[in-house]
Amino acid sequence: MDLRCRHCRAVLEHSFVDLGSAPPCQRHLSPAELDRPELTYPLHVRVCKGCFLVQLPELLSPAEIFGGGDYAYFSAYSDSWVAHAARYAEEATRRLRLGARSRVIEIASNDGYLLQHFAARGIPVLGVEPASNCAAAARARGIPSIVAFFGEALARRILAGKGPPDLVVANNVLAHVPDLNDFVRGLAVLLSAGGVATLEFPHLLRLVEGNQFDTIYHEHYSYLGFTTVDAIFRHHDLAIFDVEELPTHGGSLRIHARRKEQDGPGVAPSVARLRELERAAGMRELSWYQGFGERVAETKRALLSFLIEARRAGRRIAGYGAPGKGNTLLNACGIGRDFLDYTVDRNPHKQGNFLPGSRIPILAPERIFETRPDYVLILPWNLEAEIRQQMAGIGAWGGRFVVPIPELRVIEDGGER
Repeated sequence: MDLRCRHCRAVLEHSFVDLGSAPPCQRHLSPAELDRPELTYPLHVRVCKGCFLVQLPELLSPAEIFGGGDYAYFSAYSDSWVAHAARYAEEATRRLRLGARSRVIEIASNDGYLLQHFAARGIPVLGVEPASNCAAAARARGIPSIVAFFGEALARRILAGKGPPDLVVANNVLAHVPDLNDFVRGLAVLLSAGGVATLEFPHLLRLVEGNQFDTIYHEHYSYLGFTTVDAIFRHHDLAIFDVEELPTHGGSLRIHARRKEQDGPGVAPSVARLRELERAAGMRELSWYQGFGERVAETKRALLSFLIEARRAGRRIAGYGAPGKGNTLLNACGIGRDFLDYTVDRNPHKQGNFLPGSRIPILAPERIFETRPDYVLILPWNLEAEIRQQMAGIGAWGGRFVVPIPELRVIEDGGER
């Protein structure tokens, strides 16, 4: 079967990394499901020789992953992410001079974690969220929400029924869209009467530099560089006029876009700088994408060696978090309850269930203080500072944190070793 690029339709011949197979990362198992088989799907990522879009085939549809009422990820359980959203809302309100006559739309609005900050300022908002349980949580916060997948057709309905938005926000959703062209056409429709869109997504350059292979899972159909995204937007008559580098998710970009035919805002120097940064790094050459698989294999070997040594020494190990990236790490490395006794998560929707594939139980964070493990493996390593602060008490019994990405680190009271 010929696999073709989801943007330019070139044949996908070149491998980026092959992580074997894994079940859907947010499909946690209930106790009643433990004796049933799980379906797994390949995690073989390829790079397009034409547009350099790094992508995973659509083996699971968005409806299978995000549809229905049991999606397990709720943004509001991360304090640092909510704080990030609050800062963004303040900056966007000031930059675009938003007020009671403005309108803000967020695509993939989840539980209202971001729009609540605009609503608190009296700015009319609308969320678009495919997971009905997340949308219900947003409505409970007073955030009007449509349960739907975004694309050109929905954009036309929103424009006809609600009027043009002044700001469209789409954070960490572009990578989750198999039909990139339909999604970006939808943005162009919403911005046809003016307005600005901002999108945040993990930067492929930082993924490679930081060895962040665990961010590869079936929810992410694409892994995005700035130059490739810029080309996709220009293809749909959208101009990126500013770009910011962010520390979130191990290194992300926030792009600012408008229709091409609009005179302003003018293009900031940051756009040319990011293009040059990627060119100088080698991202416009296929050779840059080769060799990543061996770096991943070495990271796996280092983590497994540490866990084997610790277990043979009688050490107890627990995990912190039940994120999508954690499931990729555990399944790619073959880590189960023989290494990790359990993991904990603040999200009560996950507690009492089991991680997919590894079948490690998910408990409440208090469990760590009850059992006093020797090591706590931080699975959402991008939230390391937040988690270390929440779990600082493990030092009372000599507990240590283990951070697996970009390379193995063991964090003791006095620092790292």
